[in-house]
Amino acid sequence: MNPAQPAGRPVPQGNFDAATVASFGDEWERYDQSGLPQADLHDAFARYFAVFPWERLPASAEGFDMGCGTGRWAQLVAPRVGRLHCIDPSGQALDVARRKLASLPNVDYEMAPTSGTALPAGSQDFGYSLGVLHHIPDTAAAMRDCVRLLKPGAPFLVYLYYSFDNRPFWFRSVWKASELVRSLVCRLPAALSRGRPPSWPCWSTGRWRGWPLLGERLGLNVSHVPLSFYRDKSFYFMRTDSRDRFGTPLERRFSRREITAMMEDSGLEGVTFWNKEPFWCAVGTRRRDSGD
Repeated sequence: MNPAQPAGRPVPQGNFDAATVASFGDEWERYDQSGLPQADLHDAFARYFAVFPWERLPASAEGFDMGCGTGRWAQLVAPRVGRLHCIDPSGQALDVARRKLASLPNVDYEMAPTSGTALPAGSQDFGYSLGVLHHIPDTAAAMRDCVRLLKPGAPFLVYLYYSFDNRPFWFRSVWKASELVRSLVCRLPAALSRGRPPSWPCWSTGRWRGWPLLGERLGLNVSHVPLSFYRDKSFYFMRTDSRDRFGTPLERRFSRREITAMMEDSGLEGVTFWNKEPFWCAVGTRRRDSGD
């Protein structure tokens, strides 16, 4: 049986890593983000969607959330649009999303990887995929799969882990060292890595991510040091991100130049980046002359 799905569910085929899908399914089922403070949720939403052109969407726009997970973003997007398709290769994740979004009648769900969705090509008014495509074996192909679903002129928003291309050497070196931690934690049994006591690796890395707050309270400028993004976030928020960062089997990172090239090669134009954390969020619109 494919470990990406519980027994009794059909097995999707396509461009995805089964161990990574299983890891996220387990995480979202056990740690569904229901305790995430609303202030953190809305602040993160504003950052990730800062460059998204809401004003250009048609009335009753139809779009997709590729790799929806628990429906964290969908719960805030769905009330703004006509219909939202939540797509994820993990049946466990979709079960959580269904519960979270049960009060939203304009959301539907599909268990599929980027390469296997049943949505027709050229049918969607918008799409987004946040923190997903860097966990897929062929990120460029996954990007093309997403763009193929869009109508000409429709926007696509993406967030991909950055390769610290806008950071100094010492900063990149710190994060290179953290790869050793991730390579160990992601191989631990689920009970140790999923992010709940007594799962010490994610608990401790979550605490570690909060250290810049101490520096700021001492009057230091910590805006350019590792993990400073988390200095005003709740421990719940930090622990969730720590589980993603250190417990995921497959992770890739990209420079701004590489992301631009992938987006343009997939058929997007007018690529625009959010120049603040989190890096890199970017949006582009499907070229009107691009084929399906």
